[in-house]
Amino acid sequence: MRIIGGKARGTKLYTLEGDNTRPTLDRVKESLFNIIQRDIPESIFLDLFSGSGAIGLEAVSRGAKKAILCDKSKEAINIIKKNIEKTHLENQIELYQLPFEKLLNDKIEEKIDIIYIDPPYKTDFVYNAIKIILDKNLIKEDSIIIIETDEEERIIKQIEKLNIEIVNQRKYGRAHLIFVKK
Repeated sequence: MRIIGGKARGTKLYTLEGDNTRPTLDRVKESLFNIIQRDIPESIFLDLFSGSGAIGLEAVSRGAKKAILCDKSKEAINIIKKNIEKTHLENQIELYQLPFEKLLNDKIEEKIDIIYIDPPYKTDFVYNAIKIILDKNLIKEDSIIIIETDEEERIIKQIEKLNIEIVNQRKYGRAHLIFVKK
C-alpha cells in the first residue's frame, strides 16, 4: 500500500497485521480520488475509521488543508503515527484514538468538507455516524460523505431513513463506494 498522488506520492505505508482491518485497495483508492479530486484542495477531510491512515494521508498529499484521522484501536493509531512520520505530513493531521461517536460528538468544532466512512463490516456504524454528523450539523451544504462497504443494499436501506441523498455509487469487486450529500 502506498500514497498514489500528490506531494507524498510513492511513499510506501505500513499496514496493520491480521484480519481486523481491510486496507482500501489501491485501485479503489485511485478511483475514489479521481472522483473527488476537484473537491480536495484546501478541504477539511475526515477519515473516520482510519485503520492505517492511508485515505486521510492521501487526501493531505493531494492538497487537503487538514485531515482528521480517528480510530479506536491502539494498534491502528501506532501504525498511523508511523505513516504520518513517513509521509512528513504531520502539520496537517489531527489524530484521535477514540470511538467515532466521541469524536463526532465532542471533538469536531468545524464543518467538514469530505468525510470518508469505512467502518468494520456487519455494523450499524455508517447509519450511526451519519446521524450524528447531521444532528451536530458537522457538514456544509456541498460537503460529501463517502461510504465504503461490501453490504451496499443493507447500508442504502439504513441511510435512506436519513436526510441525505445518494449522488453516486461505484463498485470495485466486493467494495462499494456510496457518495452522499445533505
